[in-house]
Amino acid sequence: MNINQDIVAYELFFRHSGEATTAVFESSLQACTRVLVNTISDMGAQWLLGDKMAFINVSEEMLHSEFLELLPPARTVLELADITVPGPAMVERCQFLRKRGYKIALKDKGTSLLGSPLIDCADFIKIDILAFSMDEVAKRFLDYQSLTLKIVAEKVEHQEQYELCKKIGFHLIQGFYFAHTETFTAKVINPAFTAVLDLLNMVSRDADIQEIESGFKRDAALSFKLLRYINSVGFGLSCEIQSIRHALTIIGTKQLYRWLTLLMVTAGENSAAPALMKTSITRGRLTELLGEGYFDKAGRDNLFVVGVFSMLDRMLEMPMEQVLEKVDLPEAVHDALLHRTGVYGPFLELAEACESQDDTRMIALANNLQLDPNKVNDCHIASLSWVEELGI
Repeated sequence: MNINQDIVAYELFFRHSGEATTAVFESSLQACTRVLVNTISDMGAQWLLGDKMAFINVSEEMLHSEFLELLPPARTVLELADITVPGPAMVERCQFLRKRGYKIALKDKGTSLLGSPLIDCADFIKIDILAFSMDEVAKRFLDYQSLTLKIVAEKVEHQEQYELCKKIGFHLIQGFYFAHTETFTAKVINPAFTAVLDLLNMVSRDADIQEIESGFKRDAALSFKLLRYINSVGFGLSCEIQSIRHALTIIGTKQLYRWLTLLMVTAGENSAAPALMKTSITRGRLTELLGEGYFDKAGRDNLFVVGVFSMLDRMLEMPMEQVLEKVDLPEAVHDALLHRTGVYGPFLELAEACESQDDTRMIALANNLQLDPNKVNDCHIASLSWVEELGI
């Protein structure tokens, strides 16, 4: 909060479950990477943060990882935790990240940061007020006051502490006095490990964009996460993403490779049931084939997305309305997924009828689209064959 008690930032922590009070990990890199995965895709940075900054604790190991550069620079504050004696490489890395637009926060836990090689890189200094007497807190504030950075009072838990911190002159104040930690949880579907690995290999050998696009079409989770990421706060797009290929063109090879590498951390864990994933991809292909005589390539791409994403409510175990809050899609795709209406809705309905083996409904829907039922059967068999060829 600022002194007017307006929220200016959130601090994000990772917990392995909604009930956990601490994070249990084999390494700090794993913990930090989990926070990045959640922030970038699973939790949806845009709806969580709004226009606020995100303070994210990073270890020295994570600081040097290129994964950090997937986060939106304008919203991200890298809070350096458990840093003892920073070496030249760390200082250089902080300088590079600041030039990219990221902000750096340091913590005063008892040892003055004056004279630290990192002090010139810092945008924020946090003072833990529970680690000192309030007289010592005031002294430390005065020590840092001449620096061109913002000083944060951390762990403010009572009205009296708040009033004293305000009187001392702190720019920002954080602590349980305002609000206790709130846990956000999300059902997450993760892509198959082999799917991510295959795409990484494609990108590393500079494969054709059509081949990479096909790789995404093999995994509903990957397609969903890509569109979630591309529509996140990091890109600030003024245009609507029309297809998976459009998203790949915007993200670029280098950023795509980083993003896929980050997904390797969670690939395979809590992934959707194989049968459900296979059905969703078959439906996507069938919906795409049914629209061949009606739509151009961009429209057929949208039909594929409609078919695959139509089962995300079951994969994520949440209403489709909530699923659609997490990813920006063209209005026609949105209408088809939510109401089975618009230009794509009838094709999705027909694909679903094929799966249910409801001959009467299938014939009626095919007639409405002026499609020969035999043509529909051919498309269904072709879509099943296509998915089998993918090895899913």
